[in-house]
Amino acid sequence: MALLLSSLPLLLSATAPRSIRSFSAKRRGPRILLCKAQSSSSKTDAVQVYNGVYGPWSIDSTDVREVFLYRAGLVTSAATFVAVASTAFLPEDNVVKSVISTYQDLLFSIGAGSLGVSLLLIHIYVTPLKRALQVLWTVGVAGSILVASNFATPADRGLVEFVVENPAAVWAVGPLFAALTGLVFKEGLCYGKLEAALLFFVIPSLLLGHLSGAMDDNVKQGLLAAWMGLFAVFAGRKFTQPIKDDIGDKSIFMFNALPKSEQEAVLRSRAMQEMQENNTDRSNP
Repeated sequence: MALLLSSLPLLLSATAPRSIRSFSAKRRGPRILLCKAQSSSSKTDAVQVYNGVYGPWSIDSTDVREVFLYRAGLVTSAATFVAVASTAFLPEDNVVKSVISTYQDLLFSIGAGSLGVSLLLIHIYVTPLKRALQVLWTVGVAGSILVASNFATPADRGLVEFVVENPAAVWAVGPLFAALTGLVFKEGLCYGKLEAALLFFVIPSLLLGHLSGAMDDNVKQGLLAAWMGLFAVFAGRKFTQPIKDDIGDKSIFMFNALPKSEQEAVLRSRAMQEMQENNTDRSNP
């Protein structure tokens, strides 16, 4: 988890690679990786065109579908987490608590799977960092299955119940939540969302506090309540953002999808274009 947190500041939003026909970049200045799409845009035949680092791009139906699924995955994950976590605040004889407790492992599985969908579709420019989050998710899922089959079931306990009663099990399921921590950090960094930034601290604090046994139960309940509220707000607010925010600068991934030789050709073309523009500026003071 320490390795993940040390590399998280590099996380930036983007989108999955697409095929590309041509680049005609008109922007000048340094190439800066941004989380959001460039604000400069134009409309051509009712299609919004954005000016990216490597050229103009637009949103297509595939982009819309992927962003919707990414956000839906977060909402589902948040809903299942809040449902399961709510049992910590309900009285023992409560009917709702009894029902949720019966299906809490199923809800956990649905939430983990939904998070996996979001991590598959998350828009990050630096592919190795995206893969790192996916690896953490995979390790966490594998650890959850291991704990459930080898420890919880023989002890006649559900997975969630076993982890609550046995803090050491956090070692196995923890990477799953480390992946979630990375995701909310990216969202907080890119969009300045307070709830995402707070989740970045609340999630590891609660897990490490439970793992170490050094945290008072009342403090853990307080952090859990904060996690529930922040996660619900974070997931719900995703649908208030413009779709282009979750896409980022599509031209960067269009460029990255090109073969090396074509990338070099694009860069040479850009350099020549910039030289021509500079010469034009000098001749027209």
